[in-house]
Amino acid sequence: MSVTATAPRRRRPLGAVAGVSLLALAATGCSGLGRTAVGPVTYTTERDAVVQVNSPSVRGCHRMAPAGAHEVENGTLVDVILYRTRDCTGRGTTYVPTRFSDVTAPDSGPWRSYSFVH
Repeated sequence: MSVTATAPRRRRPLGAVAGVSLLALAATGCSGLGRTAVGPVTYTTERDAVVQVNSPSVRGCHRMAPAGAHEVENGTLVDVILYRTRDCTGRGTTYVPTRFSDVTAPDSGPWRSYSFVH
């Protein structure tokens, strides 16, 4: 005759299970809203002021300081496109991959806006 011992079943409080379920549902339901480019975009203006924008939205066009930027460091997890116009249009764009930086040529003029590749 063989005897098998079973461990007593532990009951989880219903409130804890419901709380974890609601938290998981909220996290997945809101994940598409307000997506950010995790990390900083740092740039130096033509007047040598350093501006850092932490985790900007990946959507839309981001204007830089009115003086523009001559040096940009992309510390985010998303690639950036730099523009010479304030509205992310036109020619003369520069592609800056994640974790890279770029400097303008002396006569090329400053960058004035940026957007993310997503």
